[in-house]
This record gives sequence, structure tokens and C-alpha cells, in this order.
Amino acid sequence: MKYFIQISFLLIILISCQGEKEDSLGKTDWTTRKSEVTNYSAFFLGQTYLPVYSHIYHIHEHKTFDLTITVSIRNVSRTDSIYILKADYYNTSGDNIRKYIKKPIYLKPTETVEIIISEQDNEGGSGANFVFDWAVNNDKNPPLFEAVMISTSGQQGLSFTTRGIQVFD
Repeated sequence: MKYFIQISFLLIILISCQGEKEDSLGKTDWTTRKSEVTNYSAFFLGQTYLPVYSHIYHIHEHKTFDLTITVSIRNVSRTDSIYILKADYYNTSGDNIRKYIKKPIYLKPTETVEIIISEQDNEGGSGANFVFDWAVNNDKNPPLFEAVMISTSGQQGLSFTTRGIQVFD
């Protein structure tokens, strides 16, 4: 009976810690960030392409290493809010597989929001990417888009970053 109580107590602690871990992944409630601006014609509009990798190849082309992706959307301005109008996720073939922001959101000065794509979600492939549409008060401080890809397996760990580039379509 003594061991049953100890094991039960350990299981409760383990389950509660897993719940906390999931909540700490930077999940963003996009509805609380909804922009009240309805007309962006007075703003400087831009678009950024961000390469990401849901897996990479190792040893040969048929063996892959799955990665967790953390997309970081950063407002580098210390005085102005920025507006993210779209955040579309594309796979290696260029197909839009997910729309993360369906209505424009805002970021306060120096604020960061994140998009997390789990290691098990390898739908994007080795050539996955995001395209962001955004609006700012002027062209001096465009938002910064970065991604961190990471994975660990046994004693092996792998991590690297990418940075978005502004595109002019």
C-alpha cells in the first residue's frame, strides 16, 4: 500500500508537470491581439518570406531528422505598434497548408509573439516557409521574423536559425 501511494503521488506530479510544459510553448491566443484598425492605406505595407525546415536530411535522401520550429515575430520599434495582416505556412511544393492569422493582429513596441510547429508535424517538409504580410507606421522599423529549428535524440542535439527577408511582389 505504501508503494501504491508513492507511485500515485509521482504520477500526479508527472502529469501536472506535462500540462505546464505544454502551456509554456509560446502558444498565442490570436483573438486577444485583434487589431482595431480597419484601413491600412496610411501605413507602410510589406511582405516577408521566412524559410523554415520541419525536417532535414541526414546520411542519405531517404533518412530525415524531424525538427520543432519556433517562429518568432518581433516588433523592433520602441515607440510604434506593428500589424501582422497574414501569416501563411507553405510546404516544400509551395502549397499553402495553414493560415495562422486570419484577421490582422497588433504587436506593442518591442513585443514578440511566436508560432510553434511541433516536431511530429512534418507536413511542411525540408523547403517549408512562411509568408507574412504586415503594416507599420513608417519604413524605418520593419518587423523581424526569425525561426529556430531544434531537435534532440538521445545524446545528439541539433539547432539552427533562419531569418526572414523582405520581398517585393
